[in-house]
Amino acid sequence: MLAEREGFEPSIRFCRILTFQASAFDHSATAPRVPEGAALPLAGGLGKRGGACQSRFMFSPRLALCALAALLAPPVLAQTAPSPGDAADSDWKPVPDDEILVMTLAGGRQVTIRLAPRYAPAHVANIRKLAEAHWWDGTSVYRVQDNYVTQWGDATEQKPLPPLVIANPPAEYEWTRYDGVTSLAKPDSYAPRTGHSADGWPLASDGKAAWLAHCYSMVGVARDLAPSTGSGAELYTVIGHAPRHLDRNIALVGRVIDGMQWLSSLPRGTGNLGIYEKEAERTPILSVRLASQLPEDERPQFQYRATDNERFTAWIKARENRSPPFFTVPAGGADLCSALPPVRRAP
Repeated sequence: MLAEREGFEPSIRFCRILTFQASAFDHSATAPRVPEGAALPLAGGLGKRGGACQSRFMFSPRLALCALAALLAPPVLAQTAPSPGDAADSDWKPVPDDEILVMTLAGGRQVTIRLAPRYAPAHVANIRKLAEAHWWDGTSVYRVQDNYVTQWGDATEQKPLPPLVIANPPAEYEWTRYDGVTSLAKPDSYAPRTGHSADGWPLASDGKAAWLAHCYSMVGVARDLAPSTGSGAELYTVIGHAPRHLDRNIALVGRVIDGMQWLSSLPRGTGNLGIYEKEAERTPILSVRLASQLPEDERPQFQYRATDNERFTAWIKARENRSPPFFTVPAGGADLCSALPPVRRAP
């Protein structure tokens, strides 16, 4: 009853004020004179039902103002108690400008990518050099394979790389130290241990090596057959069910944190592996820039949620065991890719 009482009292108070104001003025001089039993003139085409209703009752400024007050009163939502998994203000950490890649597509649509230099330093160094050289300007999104990936770069494969960009850097597919600070309750099909780094990257490990996981929105480096490792000029993002079989076979370099809809909703390619068969089908890329290259007042500001605290641990448990009233059977666990830490625009 509390929410119901709080929801209606403001409009009642507003109605009382307006009723008092209406009674303080004599409307008889300005109100239209209507013979008894005649219909009032209709405003705004209310229709036959409204006309019949108005023909029975005399116009009342108080009723009209009370009805207006009820319509204008803001809705009051039922307040929910804080959850143990709610983030504190201190849990939100800024993403550095040189770890934000802004891709502008035709029509001004923007896609923002957070880079992961700690896990793929050589490939990210290449990506930074490519952005600084404006290499992607005039290239395109040329592949969209349903339930798999969207890929972009030079569709002709003829554009030379800028100086100092390494064509095949070291394979940055895995590393020996697992630096995760969380662990999910159940292992998945691809790794006996999964969790998150303190700064929110999805990690997997077999006890000997650790690696980033191919979750939805993660960004990887397209490459040819091994021993090719890919320069970083051709990139893709996962737009479907997580293709975890790609883990430890391709370098993951980041994650799309804004504008994912512009890559996941594109028409699917009809050629082999989702390649667009006609140039007109491709989506032109106008520019790709590091946020650090942009004027300060144009740099997008993002924050990731830190995971090294008890609030995020509670957040994971809540995702592993969804609560009633909708969920009646707790799963007892969650897939790593369904527990990606949130990233938000800085308030």
